Amino acid sequence: MEKIRYFDHAATTSTKEEVLKEMIPYFTLNYGNASSIYSIGRKSKKAVEDSRDKIAKAINADSKEIYFTACGSESDNLAIKGVAYANKERGNHIITTKIEHPAVLNTCKKLETQGFIVTYLNVNEDGLISLKELEEAITDKTILISIMFANNEIGTIQPIKEIGEIAKTHKIYFHTDAVQAIGNIRIDVKELNIDLLSMSAHKFYGPKGMGALYVKTGIKFEKIQDGGHQERNKRAGTENVAGIVGIGKAIELAYENFDEYNEKLTELRDYYISQVEEKIPYIKINGHRQKRLPGNANISFKFIEGEGLLLNLDMKGICASSGSACTSGSLDPSHVLLAIGLPHEIAHGSLRITFGDDNTKEDVDFLVNTLVEVVERLRNMSPLYEDFIKNR
Repeated sequence: MEKIRYFDHAATTSTKEEVLKEMIPYFTLNYGNASSIYSIGRKSKKAVEDSRDKIAKAINADSKEIYFTACGSESDNLAIKGVAYANKERGNHIITTKIEHPAVLNTCKKLETQGFIVTYLNVNEDGLISLKELEEAITDKTILISIMFANNEIGTIQPIKEIGEIAKTHKIYFHTDAVQAIGNIRIDVKELNIDLLSMSAHKFYGPKGMGALYVKTGIKFEKIQDGGHQERNKRAGTENVAGIVGIGKAIELAYENFDEYNEKLTELRDYYISQVEEKIPYIKINGHRQKRLPGNANISFKFIEGEGLLLNLDMKGICASSGSACTSGSLDPSHVLLAIGLPHEIAHGSLRITFGDDNTKEDVDFLVNTLVEVVERLRNMSPLYEDFIKNR
């Protein structure tokens, strides 16, 4: 069996040992329900509030503005539907983009069936929105702008501060899906004029099944899940105390080691891109070359299918992706790559590499050498490549 080399940290990360160590007592010793008033319940409640404080500190929020959820998708749903339902007397118009995560796009599509109107902004070839187009899309019925902080597929970082200023000027709530940004970008919700922000623990070395939502004090939003009165009556359900402890520890570690971690990822990313550009012809780098997540490299390899590329890499012990893990069962090309203008045949041949803590320069060398071999073999089997070589 080949050594496993993991290059899909945008899909998920491992849970750090330090995180797991803090979580374990809340499965075994301190297992009390955080809503109970006896001693082990109070211990759980304190652990929940301590974690809330850690998340708030990481993004310069108040702890009362943090709500715990089960994942980034639930956070997106709660933010968008919660604002839409609570503010429908003010208006029914929402603005988002064509390259959002399915958790945002499908939530907006659901709201469209309920009488809401959604504008999906275009992006340019780098994946950036036009601030002018955003301004022009605003109407007197606009109640929410939801634009992701950084794209999960191509890594492009949006002009979040400018978007927040536009929203504030027009008295519109601004939500950002920051699932890929947490741990990779320093975020100050006050400075950036962010009203709502979604995150998910398993993207920054915390446990799966744990998310959080920041909602600025004074923002009107409704709960979307009925039940008990947990999370200040905004998110029903017994608190996942161990998971909450995990997300708090994970975000604390992420920003303690921020500079060193992101410098490493940037070096690996840039080295990988330079090596691929040098050794493999007929490629296209997707996403903005500078305004991108430090660990993200999305490259289209012309004349081959991404699925064949992934399978061949897997046989060599390499874990990578052709796009969002949440759409990996689909045979359709990435909606993000189509939105930045790639034709279907090139979009189908994309490979997303996302680096993390466990990757080394030697791993990158192995990846590039394997790609050279695999891409050449797959192209030699491609009628499109054969025609291209004959006619060039």
